Amino acid sequence: MEGLSNSTTLLLEEIQQLRAELSTTQLEAQKRATELDKSEERLSLAMRWANDGLWDWNIETNEVYYSPRWKSMLGYEENELDNNINTWENLVHPDDKNMAIQAAQDYLAGRADSFEIEIRMSHKDNRDIFVLSQAFIVGREPDNKPVRLVGTHIDITERKKTAAFNNNNAKILEMIAIGNPASDIYNAIALMYEDRHPGLRCSMLELHGSKLMHGGAPSLPSEYCKALHGLENGPSVGSCGTSTFSGKRVLVENIETDPKWGNIKHLALPHGMRCCWSEPIKSSSGDVLGAFGMYYNHPALPNEDELNDLSSAARLTSIVMERDQAQKRIRALAYSDELTKLSSRAHFYLHLEAAIKTSSRYKHRFALLYIDLDGFKGINDSLGHDAGDLLLINIAKRLQSTCRDIDFIARLSGDEFCILISELSDNYTAANVAQRCLNTVSQPVELSTRKHTPACSIGIAHYPDDGNDLASLIKAADTALYAAKKNGKNQYAFYKPELTRQAEHRFLVEQYLREAIENQQLSLVYQPQINLKTGKIIGVEALSRWDHPILGGVPPVEFIATAERIGMIKPLTEWVLSTACQQAVAWKKEGFPVPRMAINISSSHFIDKEIVPLIKRIINETGITPTELELEVTESVVQTDPRNLSIFQNLKSLGIQLAIDDFGTGYSSFASLKHLKVDCLKIDKYFVDDMLDDEKALLLIGSMIEMGHQLGYSIVAEGVETSEQFYTLKNLGCDTAQGYLFSKPVKAQAIAKLIKNDYNI
Repeated sequence: MEGLSNSTTLLLEEIQQLRAELSTTQLEAQKRATELDKSEERLSLAMRWANDGLWDWNIETNEVYYSPRWKSMLGYEENELDNNINTWENLVHPDDKNMAIQAAQDYLAGRADSFEIEIRMSHKDNRDIFVLSQAFIVGREPDNKPVRLVGTHIDITERKKTAAFNNNNAKILEMIAIGNPASDIYNAIALMYEDRHPGLRCSMLELHGSKLMHGGAPSLPSEYCKALHGLENGPSVGSCGTSTFSGKRVLVENIETDPKWGNIKHLALPHGMRCCWSEPIKSSSGDVLGAFGMYYNHPALPNEDELNDLSSAARLTSIVMERDQAQKRIRALAYSDELTKLSSRAHFYLHLEAAIKTSSRYKHRFALLYIDLDGFKGINDSLGHDAGDLLLINIAKRLQSTCRDIDFIARLSGDEFCILISELSDNYTAANVAQRCLNTVSQPVELSTRKHTPACSIGIAHYPDDGNDLASLIKAADTALYAAKKNGKNQYAFYKPELTRQAEHRFLVEQYLREAIENQQLSLVYQPQINLKTGKIIGVEALSRWDHPILGGVPPVEFIATAERIGMIKPLTEWVLSTACQQAVAWKKEGFPVPRMAINISSSHFIDKEIVPLIKRIINETGITPTELELEVTESVVQTDPRNLSIFQNLKSLGIQLAIDDFGTGYSSFASLKHLKVDCLKIDKYFVDDMLDDEKALLLIGSMIEMGHQLGYSIVAEGVETSEQFYTLKNLGCDTAQGYLFSKPVKAQAIAKLIKNDYNI
C-alpha cells in the first residue's frame, strides 16, 4: 500500500472501522434479538401455563430463570431466590434429588423420550409439597445441541393427598370387611386424617354405659389416654365427654379457658393440647357409640375442610364400632348362657380343649366338677318354668361365689353345670370346692312365696388320671355324678371311689377337730429328755393327742396339719402352751420340778407378729419361769428374714430357751444358724434310725454334734430306742436323748413318778 496516497490510506482505515462497528452492532442486535426471543418464548409459555411455575435452565452456564409463579408456589417473593441451580438443589427433597437429576440427564442424552417426574420440594413454611415437573429441550442451531431445558412445576399436593386418602380409606374398609381388630382400625383412621392436616392429632373413645373407654389415638401421649380411660361422661366433661352425653358436636376453641374443660384441662394442657373438636359417633339407629376427637396444639376452630373431615371420620368410625358391638353380641350369644350369664356349653368345650392342651404340654393336673340339681324337675312341674328359671339364676350366682378367679364355670343345659378347677395342690382341692358348692346351694330360697331348700349332686374327675381328652373326661365326671346320685344325692363323688372315702374322712377330721379345739377336748402327754452323762431327766417335751369317739385316735401329724389348713393352729398352740406351762408350775409346787418344758411351735405361727405377746401373756398367767420354757421350731423357719430374726431376739430377751427341731431334714442347715440365737439342736429320728447301719448317717450325726458344740449349742437326739444307739450317741458326745428306750410319751402323773424316782432312768 505504499503507492497509495495518505488520503486513500485514511479512507481505507475509516472503512475498516465502520465495518467493525457495523459488526458489533449486528452482534448486539442479534443478542438483543435472542433475548427478545427468550422473553417472547417465556411469555408464550407463561401464558400457556398461567397457573404453573415456569423455569428455564441454561445448561452451559447453570443459570436458571424461575418465574414469579414458580417462587410463589413455594411461598417466596420474587426477589428472595437466586437464579441459579443451587436454589433448586436446596429446595428439592434430599430423597428425590438424585432421581430428578438422573431423569434430566437421561432426557438430555436421548435415553428418554420425555421428562416428567414427581418430586417433593420444601415450602417456606417448613412443609413439603408434591410437584409435577415437566420439561422440553431447546437446541442450538445449526447442530441442535441441547443448551437449555425449559419446564414447568405444577403443585399436585392436594391431588396426592386425595389419592393417598382414597387409598387409605379403601384399606380401612378392607380391614373392616376382613375383621381386623377394632384397635388397629381406629389407629389407621386416626393416621389417615392426621396426614391430611399436619399437626392434627385424633382420638376415638368408646362409650360403655356412661364411661369413656380408650379406643385409639396413635399420636396422643399414653399418659393422657390412660387418664381418659374410664372417665364418666357428662355435660361438662371435656369435648368428647360432653359430645357423648349430649349426642351433639362440640367445638372447643381453647381448652384452657372453655368451662367444659374446667375439671380435666390439667390432663390435656401439659401435653400441648389447646383445642379439641368432637363429633359423636352414632350407630345406624342413632344410638351414641362414642366420640371422635381432633386436637391441635394451638387454639382454633375448624375450617370447612376440617369440619367435613370431622364428620366423615365419625361416620367411618361408626362402622367399626357398630361392627365390633355386633361381633361382641354374637360372641356373647355363642359363648354365654342367656339366662344365667354363665359360659355356654360351646364356650366350656372350647375352654376345656384349651386346658387339656396346656396341661398336656406342661404336665399339669386339673379337675372337672359335673353338677346337677336334685329334684329340679319337680320345681318346674309344681311352680312353673318361671320359678325354675329364677332358681337357676340364683344357683348360678351361688356357684360363682364358691369358685376362685382362676376357675371356669358354665351352664351346660337345663339344671346341669360344670366347673373346671385349675392349679390343683392335691386331690382335696376339688373336694373343697365341691363341698363349698354343696353348702352354698343348700341355702333356702323363696320361690313363688314358698321357701325351698335346693340341693345338688356333684361328680369329680381329674385330668389326666380319669381321662386325657374332652369326651373321656366328661364321661368320667358324669359317671361320678351318677354315683353321687345313686348314693343318696346332695353329695359329691370322685370317679375313683377311694378318693371319695379319703375326702369324706378329711372333712370329718376338719369338722371334729374344729369342735375339739374350741371345746378343749385334746390332751397332752409328756416324753422325758435324759442327760446322757447322768441318766437323769432334765426336761420333758409336751405332745398333743386327740382321741375322738368316732374317729378314734388321730395321729398328731394328721390333726396338726389339719389345724394348719383350717386356720385353727393358733388356738391349738395357745391351749398347748397354757396347759403345759400350768403343768410345769403344778409339778414344781408338788416338789417335782422339771428343769425344762419343751413345746413345739408351728412354723407359720412362730413368724406371726402376735407370737411374742402371746408368750408373754402365757408366762404372766401361769407363773412359769421363762428359763424353764423351751420353744421348738422346725428348721424351715431358720431363715435370714428380718421378721424371724427379730422374733428370735425378742424371745431370747425374755429368757426363753430356743431349739431347732428336726435338724438336718430341712433346707436351711448350718448356713442360717450364725444369724440366730438358739440354745439347742434336735437331731431328727431319721438319722438316729440309720446310724448303726449307715456310715454316712453316723458321720452326719457326728458332724452335727461337733459343729453344734463349736457354735455353742447343746444337742438332743430324738427317737432313741436301743441301748446301742444310746451308747453310740454318748460316745459321740451328744448331750441329751429322748425316745422309747427311756419312756414313751406318758400322762402327767407318770412323769411325776419318774421325777420322784430320783430323776434317774
